[in-house]
Amino acid sequence: MLWMVPTTHVIIGLAVSFVLGSIPFAVLSMWGTGIDIRRVGSGNPGFNNVLRVSKPRAVVALIGDMGKGFLAIWLFCKAGDGVAFGWLFGFAAVLGHCYSPFLKFSGGKGIATSGGVMLRLYPFWAAISLVVFVLFRVGGSKLKWKEAGAIASISGWVFFALFMIIFVGHWDAAYAALMTLFLVWRHKKNLQNLFATARTEQPA
Repeated sequence: MLWMVPTTHVIIGLAVSFVLGSIPFAVLSMWGTGIDIRRVGSGNPGFNNVLRVSKPRAVVALIGDMGKGFLAIWLFCKAGDGVAFGWLFGFAAVLGHCYSPFLKFSGGKGIATSGGVMLRLYPFWAAISLVVFVLFRVGGSKLKWKEAGAIASISGWVFFALFMIIFVGHWDAAYAALMTLFLVWRHKKNLQNLFATARTEQPA
């Protein structure tokens, strides 16, 4: 159980997970191009924005961002620690990504890093949620949806939370719902843009 784990281990794990999560792979993936990803596209230092500039570099950003969420749990959550313990370090990594001290405490939206958390804790359901994300992302791009990346990202997590509710357990669902709500909040500007566009496109 979480409260049975030594406090020192938890504090060190949270600190390292946060620092690990704060490594800005979206910025690093653009090294050598002369492009600051924070000054192009949406200005967001994350996978979706790198994808607008370069697909190969977006893959680097995706692997790095997912990897730090995965690695934070792999390093500090051992067999028998319980799911709450894994989520704790996963949240720390996501917060590090979103509020990176290397970027003056700004950062990405947290989707890829939280995807790494999902993959480490629930690989089967993560794979299915990834399929949902890809379907919405590809379909949204072909249909020219506004904010297709945000729609796909949030949809993947909403479906994942539903899988937790239906197939896994209440506590797992609660943690997944909490992460989903946080990610929705991180995408509030995208959603505001989406709703604003929908209102302007309504017939008079």
